[in-house]
Amino acid sequence: MNSLSQFLSGAVFSAVAVSTLAQPAVAEFAAVGDPKPAVILYGPTNDGGWSQSIDEARVKLEGGLGLRIPQAAEIPESATAIRPAAELFIDRGANIVIGSAFGYSDTFKELAEEYPDVIFINPAGITNSDNLKSVYGRTYESQYLCGMVAGGLAENGKLGFVAANPFPLVNWTINAYLMGARAVNPDAELTVVFTGTWGDPVKERAATEALLEQGVEVVGQHVDTATPQIVAAEAGIYGTGHHRDLSEFSEATQCSSVWTWEKFLEPEITKASAGEWEPAPYGAFLGIAEGGTDVSVTGDAVSEDLKAEVMEARDAIMSGELQIFAGPLSDRSGEMRVPDGEVLSDADLWAMDWFVQGVTGGE
Repeated sequence: MNSLSQFLSGAVFSAVAVSTLAQPAVAEFAAVGDPKPAVILYGPTNDGGWSQSIDEARVKLEGGLGLRIPQAAEIPESATAIRPAAELFIDRGANIVIGSAFGYSDTFKELAEEYPDVIFINPAGITNSDNLKSVYGRTYESQYLCGMVAGGLAENGKLGFVAANPFPLVNWTINAYLMGARAVNPDAELTVVFTGTWGDPVKERAATEALLEQGVEVVGQHVDTATPQIVAAEAGIYGTGHHRDLSEFSEATQCSSVWTWEKFLEPEITKASAGEWEPAPYGAFLGIAEGGTDVSVTGDAVSEDLKAEVMEARDAIMSGELQIFAGPLSDRSGEMRVPDGEVLSDADLWAMDWFVQGVTGGE
């Protein structure tokens, strides 16, 4: 997921539009008939993270819908690569094209205009039209739940977090992680180290080792590889993963924030087939219930009582009873960010450039 600063700029604009403008009426898209989806992946199918999570959803969709869904992997964020892949699928009869990257946004918008009878869906995109829908998940929900696990496992209350870049969609996972931990252990503290890149095992190892030197007992992450989990296992501490269930890579992993794209895509494909698919002028921002991310609690160190507490919080998030960024909420400088009785808006989520009290590092 490259050029995230541009992604955030567009996302903030979209979020502000959602919060300040009445959404226009949208018409249902004409039925595509027999659905023939195809997937274009930014990375390899075995990257262990973002791209693999989408490809695994593709396989689940094949089983759930009884379809064969072809895919093209390692298609970079360049129109000269995206367009031939998409048009090859369309020429072969594809009527639903699913992308996987912010950098596909402009090309998908152009393709949607040129192929009005084809539906385009783009995870991490920011462009939308009558037959194009971009989508992302409320990852702070699942990271809050993993934070609860971390808070319950760290006897000294010291947590670490390896993150890629200080962008809002990363900052909200950091903040939610500590807030979840403090729901279990009010004295929990979180130290964050940014690597400056989405997937670099060398930098992730160095960041995790720096956190170990500060005495952390659990390491969370918002980076694309399992390196922090592997280093945690080497050090004999616990970890929580991101994108997928990373326990397959490390015995340290007790919980993971996992994408569940199939929960969103299966009804989208079904609605497209029936002529009930609707565009979204500002894209889709998915919670756990809609098929964004969810939580996988697999670690042997997690007690049944703690797991039950996490699942209870999960239910409360899904019902709307638990609003994670509800006031009163101040940042670490003491400035009030969310007054009592209010909940942080989506526009403010996409503009989050601050950390809650108890987060250190990341300067």
